[in-house]
Amino acid sequence: MSRHYKDWLAAYIEYASFSEAPKHMHFWCGVSALAGALRRRVWLDMAYFKWHCNFYIILVAPPGIVSKSSTANIAMSLLRKVPGINFGPDVVTWQALVKAFSESSESFQYGDEWLAMSAFTVESGEFGNLLNPSDRDMIDLLVTLWDGRQGAFTKVTKMSGNDSIENPWINLLACTTPSWIAGNFPEYVIGGGFTSRCIFVYAEKKHKLVAYPILEVPPDLLETRVNLVKDLEHIAFQLVGAYHLSDAAVKWGTEWYEHHYAHKPANLDDDRFGGYIARKQTHIHKLAMVLAASQRDQLVITDEDLIIANKMVSDLEEDMPKVFSKIGRTEDSLQAERFIQYIIRNGATPYMEAYRYIHAYFPDMQDFEGVLNGAIRAGYLEVIQKGTEVYLSACKEEKKV
Repeated sequence: MSRHYKDWLAAYIEYASFSEAPKHMHFWCGVSALAGALRRRVWLDMAYFKWHCNFYIILVAPPGIVSKSSTANIAMSLLRKVPGINFGPDVVTWQALVKAFSESSESFQYGDEWLAMSAFTVESGEFGNLLNPSDRDMIDLLVTLWDGRQGAFTKVTKMSGNDSIENPWINLLACTTPSWIAGNFPEYVIGGGFTSRCIFVYAEKKHKLVAYPILEVPPDLLETRVNLVKDLEHIAFQLVGAYHLSDAAVKWGTEWYEHHYAHKPANLDDDRFGGYIARKQTHIHKLAMVLAASQRDQLVITDEDLIIANKMVSDLEEDMPKVFSKIGRTEDSLQAERFIQYIIRNGATPYMEAYRYIHAYFPDMQDFEGVLNGAIRAGYLEVIQKGTEVYLSACKEEKKV
């Protein structure tokens, strides 16, 4: 069985590109679909541990901006059509996980061996409906599962005794907003075990406006969809075993590793992102496996796979502080930021018009003046005199953002 596309991810991004979401969101949704097809059937052996290509990918955007759930569903609807692919529960609890693992238990042949696995993908349009971040036992379990450790997952309960699942594996694609993250993830969690294992894909504007998608798509869209599913099925059942790094990939990866620990990104150089920095190598190699599977059946990772994986992961880093920017903030500071963004979006704004915008939260003129003076001293805003009118405007540096 041959493939229809030389690069499944490239074909998928083209297929999904007629919606409003940015291309990098389509890329990562496609990655989640490929990972869901590969399951635990492929790995990269590091002697002391193995990397498997499951991901915890979280689409993050303000409400109503990029249709996060619809964007995720474009990819997941393809994966759901592949026979034998299991999907997990809508709410992650111990009981739901045990049930989902038991229902997805299977074996696959690798050489002369039959290997057990319990693998499923979870899709959630609302991350808050899926997982309770304050449930530390569940968070700790997800940390362990992401690492892909070999062996049994065992849960001891008073009612049902021991539940043991062999080689569990979870792949997650979920959607949320910065405000939900701020309200549900305490600051000490950021950069720790769970969030450092997540890929946060952020967007704050549409890639383009599409009022009626049906008028934008090409006439052969249905044929493309069918072929994407067929190729995904090929990947799901033809690829099995250990990936190997080419000599060039080993050379590139060694040089990258040394440079990585000597030069941290300036915007991530604080304790919140220490866990992510430590796991970036893993993110890159997981993604490199997916990129390789997207293009060929040979279980070889090239230096080009690693270079592209590094670029795609690194490109997310600029927006990572925005994902967590509201955590630990007071309501006053959030409203002040909202006011500053209003001026940046609208350009030079009459003083009284600006005051009316924020009046509901800062009805006292003295409080408003305090917020305004703080924004001016911080270099976000400036006062402009136009004749007899006073205007507020973004400083030149902010206008570039």
